[in-house]
Amino acid sequence: MSQSLVKILAHIVFSTKDRVNVITPEIELKLFAYMSGIFKNNGARLIIGGAAWDHVHLLVSMGRIDISKVIGAVKRDTSVWIKEQDKQFAKFYWQRGYGLFSIGQSQVPAVSRYLQNQREHHKQQTFQNEFRTMCRKYNVEFDERYCWD
Repeated sequence: MSQSLVKILAHIVFSTKDRVNVITPEIELKLFAYMSGIFKNNGARLIIGGAAWDHVHLLVSMGRIDISKVIGAVKRDTSVWIKEQDKQFAKFYWQRGYGLFSIGQSQVPAVSRYLQNQREHHKQQTFQNEFRTMCRKYNVEFDERYCWD
């Protein structure tokens, strides 16, 4: 084959620093639009985003990219951007880490529905419990001492 073709679908999750509740419904759509541009500029595509007050879920399609570099750019650039939106966001930061879980094309509809209902979903479950469940589901080992900064 004379070309290299790559499509990686990922469900990415990260929270605000110390899970501060600052992602309001009013800022959410603008935040995802801004993230979408950053992904696009880095060779990826944001399919859909979902947020609760203290974290985001992103369904992303990626080609041949440096994943950690792209997520770093998204977190860094949106952190700067959100601080410029209103003084209430002056001390906004994302947590240092993230979770990234690979999914197959057939899972896109289910994951998309899950992301659309984050605020409702989190009336029943905390971010920490959700993240633990995701790690178990995808068989990802993690150390809780380093998950919740």
